[in-house]
Amino acid sequence: MSALRAFSSNIAKNAVRQAPLRFAPAAATIGATRAYSTAKAKTLKERLAEIIPEKQAEVKAFRKEYGNKILGEVSVDQAYGGMRGIKGLVWEGSVLDAEEGIRFRGLTIPDCQKVLPAAQGGSEPLPESLFWLLVTGEVPTAEEVKGLSAEWAARAQIPEFVEELIDRCPKTLHPMSQFSLAINALQHESQFAKAYNEGIHKSKYWEPTFEDTMDLIAKLPNVAARIYRNVYKDGKLPAIEADKDYSYNFSKLLGFDSNQDFVELMRLYLTIHSDHEGGNVSAHTTHLVGSALSDPYLSFAAGLNGLAGPLHGLANQEVLRWTLKLKETIGIDASEEQIKKYLWDTLNGGQVVPGFGHAVLRKTDPRYTAQREFALKHLPDDPLFNLVSKLYHIIPGVLTEHGKTKNPWPNVDAHSGVLLQYYGLTEQDYYTVLFGVSRALGVTSQLIWDRALGMPLERPKSYSTAYLKKMFGAN
Repeated sequence: MSALRAFSSNIAKNAVRQAPLRFAPAAATIGATRAYSTAKAKTLKERLAEIIPEKQAEVKAFRKEYGNKILGEVSVDQAYGGMRGIKGLVWEGSVLDAEEGIRFRGLTIPDCQKVLPAAQGGSEPLPESLFWLLVTGEVPTAEEVKGLSAEWAARAQIPEFVEELIDRCPKTLHPMSQFSLAINALQHESQFAKAYNEGIHKSKYWEPTFEDTMDLIAKLPNVAARIYRNVYKDGKLPAIEADKDYSYNFSKLLGFDSNQDFVELMRLYLTIHSDHEGGNVSAHTTHLVGSALSDPYLSFAAGLNGLAGPLHGLANQEVLRWTLKLKETIGIDASEEQIKKYLWDTLNGGQVVPGFGHAVLRKTDPRYTAQREFALKHLPDDPLFNLVSKLYHIIPGVLTEHGKTKNPWPNVDAHSGVLLQYYGLTEQDYYTVLFGVSRALGVTSQLIWDRALGMPLERPKSYSTAYLKKMFGAN
């Protein structure tokens, strides 16, 4: 059980402050941690430096006693089927349960909405607070989150040559390609690469990895917004405000800071898209490339290239396009019968209904639910949202009757585009860039722990079809 911030120095001294997946404390207790201490708050790096030796000892002891235990078996179908369900990765920040959905260090999305610090006057958790949770396993205080916001704002400037590189990209180059290109260029600033070349001891690898991660996350709004402004607007960016939070500044750079509801949406969006355990393409790719001791810039850029695929992050764009096509074909006020006919025509035509189903989940994606609740609160009468609500009630029944979908319920991609459209961010090709900014929080927090725990080069064994046939005596 993870111990929370204690209310006295004696409790704090005796508490075991580790970061487990069993973490499910009472909301009232967690909420009290925000008023935690009058002493000067530690920075995230200072707190992490205290936690790492404890976690290293925990992992060492666990491996010594349980290292020979078997996690599972691998079938031939799994080898050919994308390694679905193979238990072979350690990912500290989150675990995805088929029935419960995602848990960030043991906390569900509703838990996070209740206990993670929000902006003054806001209700959605700040991405900074989630990053603190992912890195430490602890719910931060409002003071700690404020300090992290200020630190990211101070690190946000990008080098002039990276600005010029982005500015020279043709508008026809996909925003995700530009995003990946810019992150690779930022590798010029890598503190890990410099320290490694200078011969840093491996026990210290986590420190420059942490610094790279902090710099990378801090610079993402400037990089992402510059791409947006160049491709879709006039190319001019305002300045970041040092005393504002990450999502506010990102919204300002994009040109949407005047709408506080959009800023709140961005806080929710960046939080819930951040991490989805370690086996998805962007997370696994970042981890895999990082296992070769590539620095966080190179590792994350690789993960972004995976996120750009239509079976991963690009899906939110594809879902919105499908929904808009449905609207144009049968109308925004289509009846249930018309919608069902359209769905059956789609399925019988050999096409899929995007935004429904998930490789792991067997229920409605909690990230979808969080966005639906946001819409019910802020835009309940929006026609496109009402159409999505109809689809939410109709599609699962049709897919169940069709019989070829294990999970007929909506995933996160089924809703996010509708919300962005409502607030005027209508450029669908850009949506995956927003996803990428968020995903950085999860994958880079794991990179820090990969280096702190000395995770090795990842190198699974592969076989050819001929070898497998020989192994099983097949003709």
